Amino acid sequence: MISVIISKENIDNNLIKVLEKSEVNHLKNVFRIKKDDVVRAVDLEREYICKVVQVEKKEIVLQIEKINEEKDNQIKIDAGIGILKNDKMDLTIQKLTEIGIDRIIPIMTKRSVVKINEKKDKWDLIVKESLKQCQGIKPLEIGEITKIQDINFGEYDLIVVPYECEEEKTLKNLLKNIDGNIKKILYIIGSEGGFDKEEIELLQKNNAKIVTLGKRILRAETASIVVGGILVNEFR
Repeated sequence: MISVIISKENIDNNLIKVLEKSEVNHLKNVFRIKKDDVVRAVDLEREYICKVVQVEKKEIVLQIEKINEEKDNQIKIDAGIGILKNDKMDLTIQKLTEIGIDRIIPIMTKRSVVKINEKKDKWDLIVKESLKQCQGIKPLEIGEITKIQDINFGEYDLIVVPYECEEEKTLKNLLKNIDGNIKKILYIIGSEGGFDKEEIELLQKNNAKIVTLGKRILRAETASIVVGGILVNEFR
């Protein structure tokens, strides 16, 4: 179903006005919607199944026929991602939105090679476009860029860190032997340069579980997606 992101303030009783220029152009010129077509509108909290009642040059009016709310995940999964080069970070954000990760913490590590300019607006746009594609309702949140030592480790019940120098402790065995009530999980993936040994020691001191993902060395963006998918499948 065609999806459009809307603003709450543009909802009036059972009518929604789509006013954002990019959304109007997309609906008209890409999907070529017309009166009586059914579309899906999302205000990032609720989903509205709507019928198109008016198509104008600068706005589209929708009539709400059904409202759905996304249930909150009982177990929250956050991803700490060492900042990657442009296209790789964009891909990671896109895919973690699709699989349902709750939050990304962009992390500056000692081996980060990326110079940070203003990325937040671009990243938020990727989240919105990915949310439409995967038919999600609530967006992935992207936190502020954080140094690894400044992460609030205490808010998590489980912290998982894949590390290429670990050879014995596997993610599979870790998850098989989880004992306790898990409500919030953080997994951390290093940047292209990997983790510095001192960073691994810091993570261990903060109760992180260091694991191997197998004999193959995965790219950071691949590891981000693989581990996120495993955790979503295991805990949801």
